Amino acid sequence: MRTSDVDILLLPGWAGSGPDHWQSRWERSLKTARIVVQEDWYRPEKDSWVSRIVEAARRATRPVVLVAHGSGVAAAVHAAPALAGLNVIGAYLVAPADLEDPNALPEKHFGFLPLPLERLPFPAVVVASSSDPFCSLERARAFAEAWGAAFVPAGDAGHIDADSGHGPWPEGLMRFGLFLSQLGPKKRRLDS
Repeated sequence: MRTSDVDILLLPGWAGSGPDHWQSRWERSLKTARIVVQEDWYRPEKDSWVSRIVEAARRATRPVVLVAHGSGVAAAVHAAPALAGLNVIGAYLVAPADLEDPNALPEKHFGFLPLPLERLPFPAVVVASSSDPFCSLERARAFAEAWGAAFVPAGDAGHIDADSGHGPWPEGLMRFGLFLSQLGPKKRRLDS
């Protein structure tokens, strides 16, 4: 599949994605991508965030691929059971935030704990950095394993956001393209 074959739902984390963040850039450059806007980026509430993700997936006119970042990953995995009956065919999960570690992410995320550790009902990839201040590489790998996702270590890349120099993030877009090429009616299993 290609980006034009799917509706790409971009799921930012706490504070949203500023104009230089790769998610905002992807929304501007990929015609089928749009950010799922949350009511309050600074006070995440699981039920509200999940509801908006599910509603956006219901409105989609093509197969849906989720592209989540930070605590948007937590929202995506919480939404997964409700998305199972919809046309969600994959999730590209970048820099998951370990919301269970109070030292890693001090902002409150209401209702997000515990984080789901069940296999996702669609193929997924977790991309994680060895220097992410919000989640250790080991914890990100454990998330990927629990979710049945392929795991892609991104090296020393911080939180993989504009602050860590990943505004354009061409490597991420190339890896996303590879992920899309592995999706489709007959290609449900991903190779890492």
